[in-house]
Amino acid sequence: MKEINIAIVDDQNLFRQSLALLVNFTENFKLVAECVSAQAFIDTLKVFNLDVDIAIIDMDMPGMNGIELNKYLHIHYPHIKVIILTVHANEMLITQMINAGAASYLVKNCDKDELLLTINHVYKSGFYFNADVVQALRNSSNHRLAMQDTLNGLPISLTKREQQVLKLVCKELNNAEIAAELFLSVRTVEGHRNSLINKVKCRNIAGLVLFAIKHQLLEATL
Repeated sequence: MKEINIAIVDDQNLFRQSLALLVNFTENFKLVAECVSAQAFIDTLKVFNLDVDIAIIDMDMPGMNGIELNKYLHIHYPHIKVIILTVHANEMLITQMINAGAASYLVKNCDKDELLLTINHVYKSGFYFNADVVQALRNSSNHRLAMQDTLNGLPISLTKREQQVLKLVCKELNNAEIAAELFLSVRTVEGHRNSLINKVKCRNIAGLVLFAIKHQLLEATL
């Protein structure tokens, strides 16, 4: 299995160093950067041309904060998946960061096993929304209609196959697994996924899941 290249960006020295130790001692994880600020991380990316799969980012940092860094990474390094790790459990912040393309959102008092699970899920599927995130996204939505009414009132038109692919994406299946489930080729699934991203006008898979939650398409499965 390929190692997951991880960067940590947090201005709290003891927390950052402890998290770095956890990453270094976890099988298949590789710490490629440990930075005290957003600017230090950006400079490190530019100078060393790092291969980063996942960046674990704090929200509160001097200078550029986590919100601004997340936005910067999505513009300049869209392949890097962002996990927000913060003390803030505010539902508005959770929704804001997921809307802005963060792949996951955790609070710093989460269990070690949940963090490791999140990293693995984000690497595999492009997102991981725990129960707190899902609840925050649902609460932020004004769409509290029954599922059939919501389907009739979607702002875009989805084919039956696109709806099937969307539901399986939200169950964290990758392209190969979706292809096997629907008896399609991987390339066909990739086409449907790209079509969904274009229709929804989102940045990534997390955006598709956010769309599905907002429009009550997965009430029974998430």
